[in-house]
Amino acid sequence: MAMDLGRMLDRIQSRQWALADIDWDAPGAERITDEQRPQLAAFMTDVAWIEQVGARAFAALAQKAKDPDLAMIYRYFHAEEQRHANVELALMRRWDMLDGDEPPEPSISVRLAMDWLERYADALPMAVLATAIPMLEVALDGALLKFLTEEVPDPLCQTVFELVNNDESRHLAVGFHVLEVLGREPTYLHAVRLARVLLSPAAIAVLPAAIPLFANARRSITDLGLDEQRLYDAMARFDLVGQRTPIVRRNPTYLGLKEFGKIVADRSHPYHLLSDAVTGLMDHYPRRLLSAPPSWTEQLTPLPVV
Repeated sequence: MAMDLGRMLDRIQSRQWALADIDWDAPGAERITDEQRPQLAAFMTDVAWIEQVGARAFAALAQKAKDPDLAMIYRYFHAEEQRHANVELALMRRWDMLDGDEPPEPSISVRLAMDWLERYADALPMAVLATAIPMLEVALDGALLKFLTEEVPDPLCQTVFELVNNDESRHLAVGFHVLEVLGREPTYLHAVRLARVLLSPAAIAVLPAAIPLFANARRSITDLGLDEQRLYDAMARFDLVGQRTPIVRRNPTYLGLKEFGKIVADRSHPYHLLSDAVTGLMDHYPRRLLSAPPSWTEQLTPLPVV
């Protein structure tokens, strides 16, 4: 049954929340141990900045959507991803992981991903962005955030990520709906769009940006103790979309990203020889060569009044 985007928009509008709704002085912050803090801080930093990158992708989708309800939904998702990043920084502030109220410096891999998205996101076809985002959110919702709620002893962490997970579930529902809509388009249109992307500078520039991003995110969560099978199972959920709704498989971008997600999750795949090599090089990328951070990165703040 096709999704009623108007009803979904009403649901999204009625379920908005703010950082100020959360009791940041509630007990439980003291349960974070000194042993947990360094790895948890590194992981939360990556997650917060990746949420902000996701917000930029939704902003690009909002410009591309032809259906006015879908465009407005994407605008809400843009704001929600920014709020997720801010609430994660607010948790870091609660756990004494920040230098004052300043957001932590993003890693080189995240900065390169930001620069790539700022340069190319608005030129990418909607089919590419609208396929990539559900794959990434399946991993975020199905593995990373659930892992945090189970492993972090602060009860407020569970409260916060219940709100985030509720938002993400609506993101996924809309994302899967759009995958089905895209699958109804003629295959040759998908092929032409994909060929155009693969032959563009964006495809070449994405390698040093995306490979270290995925590798470092994967490494940080396994360092925290996430069972790799859970990440693989989360990627299998993206595969299941195409099994339940075969029309989705007419989108070659979906087919390619589905297989790529499995490869990233499977540490035994030879792809990781390339991934480790590229990541090692990017870890030594001089920060002085980075361009100025995009203006949208300035919207990050841990202050609960936002």
